[in-house]
Amino acid sequence: MNVAQYGIILFVEKYEECVVFYRDVVSLEVVYTKDSLTTFRFGSAYLMVEQGGKRSTQEKGRHQNPTVLRFDVTDLESATAELQGKGVSVEKQTFDWGRIGAFTDPDGNRCELKNVP
Repeated sequence: MNVAQYGIILFVEKYEECVVFYRDVVSLEVVYTKDSLTTFRFGSAYLMVEQGGKRSTQEKGRHQNPTVLRFDVTDLESATAELQGKGVSVEKQTFDWGRIGAFTDPDGNRCELKNVP
């Protein structure tokens, strides 16, 4: 199979709030917008945010959304401080395989910063 590009489609209920979150808070570049979907550059792939999901007022469990959006960063402390400065609650966790900072988008979808060398 000759794949031209890889992408993730994230269905959300709070569409406008999620677009603002990924654009203005997480600082993803908008590539394309049409009606009820917005596509962001997500590393060498894309993240499409589209209406049609179900929001949660707290972090969705794996049974509600078995996906985590991972953002690899070289400075976890700086990235965490940047998000916290924009009003995002970030929970740092340490595992034997590395450190993360977990947070959620306006729909309750789990996102993580992962510290990489």
